[in-house]
Amino acid sequence: MPAGMIAIGKSGGICRKYRFINGKKWSTRHNFFSFSSLCMIALIHGTVIERGNNTVLVQTNGGVGYELRVQHSFSCFPGDIITLHTYLKVSESAMELYGFETTDERSFFVLLLSVKGIGPKSALNILSLGSLPEVKNAIGRGDSAYLIAVQGMGKKTAERLVVELKSKVGQGRDEPSTAFDSGVLRDVIDGLVAMGYSKDEARRVSHDCDTEGKTVEEVLRQALRRITR
Repeated sequence: MPAGMIAIGKSGGICRKYRFINGKKWSTRHNFFSFSSLCMIALIHGTVIERGNNTVLVQTNGGVGYELRVQHSFSCFPGDIITLHTYLKVSESAMELYGFETTDERSFFVLLLSVKGIGPKSALNILSLGSLPEVKNAIGRGDSAYLIAVQGMGKKTAERLVVELKSKVGQGRDEPSTAFDSGVLRDVIDGLVAMGYSKDEARRVSHDCDTEGKTVEEVLRQALRRITR
């Protein structure tokens, strides 16, 4: 961190909280994109302070707190020491930091952003559909229906994503267990939504369930137990 830099709070506003760099005052109104180039963050290591629905607040050893957007399935608790590979999204109105457990997840996230109509939020939700191999496998075998479970993902966007990325992720194998598990998850999510739960909550809870060799009814019972805890 450059000398004299002060930072407090969210990644979406980290750089707006920095006051002086090498004796010069900066703000989002003062050469924003030149300033943002100084804030390229590749990795965060520190203590979990708070875990939100799709965010985690991490305090580094230097005392700086970063709020990162993460997958729903990312598991951590206050007090845990974690390391996340990061991607910084810069726009005219905000700066948002996204965190990933592996460099492979981060690289795939960046690949998803190359598709027209896929922004950071959609890309993160796609990663939250399942394990990285499972998501890549679905794209590789041309399973656009798998992607439609993502909130805001239309049929045309899902099909475009499959067409553009199929050759880049490799030919997917329609493995029985993987195909079955993804089908069970979709049915469970649909069942929870029909019961009145939001699609976001249904997806989050369902992806934490054990689906291997389980029927829709068995996984649905697991999901309901998790919701009512």
